[in-house]
Amino acid sequence: MSKRDFYEILGVSKTASKDEIKKAYRKLALKYHPDRNPGPDGEAKFKEASEAAQVLLDENKKQRYDQFGHAGVDGQAGGGFSGDFGDLGDIFGDLFGDMFGGGGGRARGGRSRGGPRAMAGEDLQVTVDITFEEAAFGIEKEVNITKNIIKEGTTPTTCSSCGGAGEIRRQQGFFTIAQTCPTCQGLGTAVETERKTSKLEVKIPAGIDDGQRLKLSREGGPGLNGGPSGDLYVLVRVTEHTFFEREHFDVICDVPISFSQAALGASVEVPTLAGKVEVSVPAGTQSQKKMRLKNKGIAKLGGHGFGDQIINIMVETPSKLSTEQKELFEKLSEFDNHACHPMSKGFLEKVKDFFV
Repeated sequence: MSKRDFYEILGVSKTASKDEIKKAYRKLALKYHPDRNPGPDGEAKFKEASEAAQVLLDENKKQRYDQFGHAGVDGQAGGGFSGDFGDLGDIFGDLFGDMFGGGGGRARGGRSRGGPRAMAGEDLQVTVDITFEEAAFGIEKEVNITKNIIKEGTTPTTCSSCGGAGEIRRQQGFFTIAQTCPTCQGLGTAVETERKTSKLEVKIPAGIDDGQRLKLSREGGPGLNGGPSGDLYVLVRVTEHTFFEREHFDVICDVPISFSQAALGASVEVPTLAGKVEVSVPAGTQSQKKMRLKNKGIAKLGGHGFGDQIINIMVETPSKLSTEQKELFEKLSEFDNHACHPMSKGFLEKVKDFFV
């Protein structure tokens, strides 16, 4: 069977640059690689593309091929797919990385030529629940951490799966593929571990909010072969408060008052994070009026002052009236038309304009 034209195989022109040839070959190699396209057809096309690229990426072979065709590179001229990849080496490295993850199929924590590679320990996460007040002022909490630690009295042993090589080699078609050993993760050694739970005091800073995380460096799982320990992340959950809500570093609180307090003004007792305070409500206060208490809110992270407390005045309508109260409200209603009701007056004026 006569060989196909090398340029035709790769789908490039005779004036194609080396980069264009490499790009075309890489595309075909990914498509027909035996791992992705098992069977004789895939292997044959992969080998055909590799031979074409091997010739066209070698200046001397390419010159002979352009002048004499396949005869110029066959037999004594150095033709045929010899397995000496030459300029294809870097392409194979990228190719294996795409198929197996990581450069040349070597996973994180793989074994280097100088011996076992140091490997960082795993990162861990715990959740801690705190109250609204604890989030506002900060607190220390004890948390339980469960992690794998190296069992006392044990020493690393050679991995039984890879024999200490850190990688598993397998024959695929006409070449060998090396993959990181899944048992030892490329370390080449195995060590006996055990699960242990320990306690750790965690300082929760004032001003932290629900859902934020604290990072404690080197408090995670232990490293291997001299590698550093992993980190510990503390996820903070803040429980809801009975009547306080949070908005950034401000505290929001609804304060109910009566009709008479709103109309005449009054001094009312208001709860804050620091305790109760007396607040003067001016006469004629409307429902939903907001009053601000400076620096009565949540401590700002980093110690840069405090937020405020926002009081939301709620004028309550009584739902049940005694006979005496009902008589008083009926008497009061006789004067409503002559009283000053700024919101009602404004609303009626807007309605009048709307229907004009």
